[in-house]
Amino acid sequence: MAEIERESMEFDVVIVGAGPAGLSAAIRLKQLDADLEVVVLEKGSEVGAHILSGAVLDPCGLDALIPDWKKKGAPLNVPVREDKFYMLGEAGALRIPNFPMPPLMNNHGNYIVSMGNVCRWMAEQAEEMGVQVFPGFAASELIYGENGEVKGVVAGEMGKNADGTPGPHYEPGMELLGKYVFLGEGVRGSLSKEVIAKYGLDKNSEPQKYGIGMKEIWEIDPAKHREGSVTHTMGWPLGGNAGGGSFIYHLENNQVYVGFVVHLNYKNPHLFPYMEFQRFKHHPMVAKLLEGGKRIAYGARAITEGGYQSMPEAAFPGGALLGCSVGLVNVPRIKGNHNAMLSGKTAAEHAYRAIQAGRSGDVLEGYFKDLKEGPVGKDLKKVRNVKPLWSNRGLVASLTLGGFDMWTNTLGFSLLGTQSHGKTDAEATEPAANHQPIDYPKPDGKLSFDRLTNVSFSFTNHEESQPAHLHLKDPNVPIKVNLPKYAEPAQRYCPAGVYEVVDEKFVINFQNCVHCKTCDIKDPSQNINWTVPQGGDGPNYPNM
Repeated sequence: MAEIERESMEFDVVIVGAGPAGLSAAIRLKQLDADLEVVVLEKGSEVGAHILSGAVLDPCGLDALIPDWKKKGAPLNVPVREDKFYMLGEAGALRIPNFPMPPLMNNHGNYIVSMGNVCRWMAEQAEEMGVQVFPGFAASELIYGENGEVKGVVAGEMGKNADGTPGPHYEPGMELLGKYVFLGEGVRGSLSKEVIAKYGLDKNSEPQKYGIGMKEIWEIDPAKHREGSVTHTMGWPLGGNAGGGSFIYHLENNQVYVGFVVHLNYKNPHLFPYMEFQRFKHHPMVAKLLEGGKRIAYGARAITEGGYQSMPEAAFPGGALLGCSVGLVNVPRIKGNHNAMLSGKTAAEHAYRAIQAGRSGDVLEGYFKDLKEGPVGKDLKKVRNVKPLWSNRGLVASLTLGGFDMWTNTLGFSLLGTQSHGKTDAEATEPAANHQPIDYPKPDGKLSFDRLTNVSFSFTNHEESQPAHLHLKDPNVPIKVNLPKYAEPAQRYCPAGVYEVVDEKFVINFQNCVHCKTCDIKDPSQNINWTVPQGGDGPNYPNM
């Protein structure tokens, strides 16, 4: 095939991903120098279309970036008014008192938000400053310079046939070149994965750990609604099968965010995270809240959970990793958006200084040091042992030892040092023969729903004539290896029903994909490679 000819555009900084990290970087660059040429590429059909987060937002990131955000109308409308923690059993709930909790667990001063709407507002601020924001532009390929540095991306390639050849309406996309390229793709981004591997950015860090977060928006009976209420639960239905828990956030307009997180280091390949979420809603405490209401949206997204010790080097020749591409979620707080914003701000300041000095294409040496030793690193370091304790010793150890460790870390020391995560989440999966299958109740269509019905509430759409964006390294592995050894867990770990085994064949329904990346993370053979589909395709989340 002849080499594709593409038009190119040059910028000072090219940013992939219009999430909180990428938009913060763009805004900060323009604050520092209004004449800098900055572009933000977003694979979703609009800014916010692919954003899914809890979310209770710690405003410290916005405070640092846009101190007058209230005056400028940022959509932070629901301050947290009450904070509750419960340990669930199958039929009851035990409230955990707030007073033993370390101060960092307090949500006072935080806001229940739609991060999709926060990002839409941030994009407006960026565009007013002269940032070019291109939604519907999936960055599908990195461009390297003569010295092996990243010098740009290919974005906007459209119209390929299912076999990958150019179709009748093929558009080759454009080369967007920058003095620096920032990757703010979120969890397990395809370009971020490539640069981490190419430059060995993770050689000095622990394996990254992940969870799968699933979320529904419900409209409930106004008599049951408590605007500003935040509830977190642990325990049932997961028990000893997996780590994880739930969140229930009451926002405005009688709406409630109901979410469920399952840590992806679970051993039993029969586990079905989506069905654990659906079963959770039948707990008496949750069912009482939701009965008479209606679900109006659904989505799912992987979460980086490795924290401080799993952060890869965040700077590489020609660019930087931002936000969840580095893995900046504070697991016990279930918060990462504030750190994503701070990472974008920090990277922007380093790129600005480099450009002012006439540099380009080099490593922004001080960025990772500032990230790890500044506010982001301090936030993550205090809680660094909670996740490995949970993974290696279970929930009770995480609550007791992890809680004790968080308390001592607030005083500046830890008796536990820094705990190791051990295996990757893929390696944690054990043979199906070692475990019993799990019998899940059938969804009732009122509180619980089958996957395909729920996926329709993510408003996902993919052009079916394009090549599948989910690639198998070896097409024989699912049936010859994963099915006999692991009962092919892709049928269960995917929260959108993408993967099926039909008549001894492995079927990929890529049209259903909500871009959560769980398959790329959890496949025990590491045989699935998630890449971007055509720009604009995927979920269209309204207020996630």
